[in-house]
Amino acid sequence: MDLKQLINDCKNNNRKAQEQLYRLYSTKLFAVCLKYSRNYTEAQDNLQDGFLIIFNKIDQFSFKGSFDGWLKRIMINNVLQQYRNQTFLSLVNEEVEADYEIELDDENISLEYLLKIIQELPDRYRLVFNLYVLDGFSHQEIAEMLSINIGTSKSNLARAKMILKEKIEHYKNNENKTFPSAK
Repeated sequence: MDLKQLINDCKNNNRKAQEQLYRLYSTKLFAVCLKYSRNYTEAQDNLQDGFLIIFNKIDQFSFKGSFDGWLKRIMINNVLQQYRNQTFLSLVNEEVEADYEIELDDENISLEYLLKIIQELPDRYRLVFNLYVLDGFSHQEIAEMLSINIGTSKSNLARAKMILKEKIEHYKNNENKTFPSAK
């Protein structure tokens, strides 16, 4: 079955088509949820909630633009919606001038460890870091998405980079260089 037919079947509330769409995109969209969630369990919940939204809004997809992009945007917005009305996003309003560069020249740092330390970032830093660095949104777009000002977005990004840089340096300087066990 081609994608257009699958989408049309989902628009008609065909449960088998919805299951097929879920199977086709769940892995990719789970990775998106994992980037923005605090942990694995929250990411699973966000994935399920996001698919409910997708199935409720699929009739709005008009085959203009990328279906993958449309799905990803819904997932990101679903996760961000949890944070939009929380005051932690607007409390930090200071400017941070330094722009920390994170060097990953050491091949002993696993992707699993990087994901772990990104997920450990405070919410306001993790969200801005992921939106800016991993998904390529501008500070203007991030400010609009999170209802913060541009300066706060820049400040949160700088602080996220600083925290990640410190954790990576600590990891590199650790004598046994073993992956810390998740608790």
